[in-house]
Amino acid sequence: MSKGVRNKKIFLIITTLLVGMCSIIYELLISTASSYFLGNSIRQFSLIIGFYMAFMGLGAYFSKWFKKDLLYQFVLIEIVLGLIGAFSVPLTYLYFLYADLDGFNLFVFLIISAIGILTGLEVPLLTRILESDFSLKDNISNILTFDYLGALIATIAFPFFLIPFVGIYKSSLFFGMLNIVVGLVTYIHFRKEIDHSGKKRKLIFLIISALLALIIFCLASSARFLKSWNDGIFKHPVIYNQQSPYQDITITNNGREFRLYLNGAIQFSSRDEYRYHESLVHLPMMQIENPKRILLLGGGEGLAAREVLKYDVELLEIVDLDPAITDLSRDMALIKDLNEASLHSEKVKIYNEDAFTFLIKNKTKYDVIISDLPDPTSESLARLYSNAFYHLILQSLQKKGIFVTQATSPELTERAFWCIDQTINTSGFPHTYPYQVNIPSFGNWGFVMAAQFPLPLHFDETISTKYLEAATLQHLFYFPKDKRDVDIQANTLDQPVLLDYYLQHWNDLNYEAK
Repeated sequence: MSKGVRNKKIFLIITTLLVGMCSIIYELLISTASSYFLGNSIRQFSLIIGFYMAFMGLGAYFSKWFKKDLLYQFVLIEIVLGLIGAFSVPLTYLYFLYADLDGFNLFVFLIISAIGILTGLEVPLLTRILESDFSLKDNISNILTFDYLGALIATIAFPFFLIPFVGIYKSSLFFGMLNIVVGLVTYIHFRKEIDHSGKKRKLIFLIISALLALIIFCLASSARFLKSWNDGIFKHPVIYNQQSPYQDITITNNGREFRLYLNGAIQFSSRDEYRYHESLVHLPMMQIENPKRILLLGGGEGLAAREVLKYDVELLEIVDLDPAITDLSRDMALIKDLNEASLHSEKVKIYNEDAFTFLIKNKTKYDVIISDLPDPTSESLARLYSNAFYHLILQSLQKKGIFVTQATSPELTERAFWCIDQTINTSGFPHTYPYQVNIPSFGNWGFVMAAQFPLPLHFDETISTKYLEAATLQHLFYFPKDKRDVDIQANTLDQPVLLDYYLQHWNDLNYEAK
């Protein structure tokens, strides 16, 4: 093998590795963005992967029509793929902000289909480019090996580096630029084999330079773009935004109140959060005489912990998956003042791990378990409202212990609310007590309290509250007949019907709003 042929092989193998990384990254980025905006991550990933693979096959089929100038055709494919890939996420952001959500999935499928076709062209063209120097057997084994290796590198880098440190917006721009650079370097490396006039080469360099300049400009102005986008999405000015490995964290402040959002969904407003957290914490705590050991699932912002610490407890264990939330709530003065530095209490112990995993390993018995977890917008969250999860909670409770969970809105997501109640009731808790509270920043919000014995439902006047009082109990637990006669299934790990109930209500609301 001559030195020139060996260099050509090495160059194209490295190229294969890089383009293999890029194509998988686009798929992951678009799937993640769709999951953020529409929820139901399994459905989004499944459909996008399906479209991507199908159109890769179509691209491979189209490759047989490329008869000549294969190196030049490959360069053009990299340029177009880089352009579409770079702006795939920015365009989905803009579509979500300004366009009709009914067409969002179609828009996303058009983008991923175009990427799939272009990606499907790459491997056949690279194989044919090498066919004059190597056997078909060697070509296919080399090209596919490094294409798959690139995909492996991408799938490892995506959750551990790109999402937490780069973010999906800048990642799409960066990998789009990488595709275009691959095209540029390929064009330069094989300039003698690509028989072009000086004018045509200048035009290609001008186009590539313009596209790279545009992408670099978008990367440089990404902070300004994301701030404008966040300001368009959220009602109030954004003062803090962070993409953790688990979620997008946003805080807004209009001078009168500040709000915390996770993946665009409001978690609390400083104006009225006490209504939510008093209702979540005090109703179960007041039904236990001298509660000592408390488990809080979620609640990493420390507001529920603030209410728990009004009691003479010995230990409050908080299990919140995302250390970015607990760190922020300990360190940011705005939140620390609101939670009264509850996360700095010697009685509080924090575990940054998955609540399901924690309960499986747990050997402690608690007097009260409080579940303050995000709404079931995805399969990974819906499992935290399943019968299996509630069985684990039952095993971690004292015989006379009490469990309570936030349960979405009985007004906006009615079937989801009653599904949670039904699931708890069929998971070993014969006595469930659904209740609701009006929270201006949320609307009407629901909770479910449960125990293995009947609860007298009394109120402790010695506990300091802003909202709750004895008279409140008379109406919190009342639901009109037409709001409680709901026929629904329980939510299981195998069949997470809660997710469908939850998302269907929001789809209906979006439809009615149009």
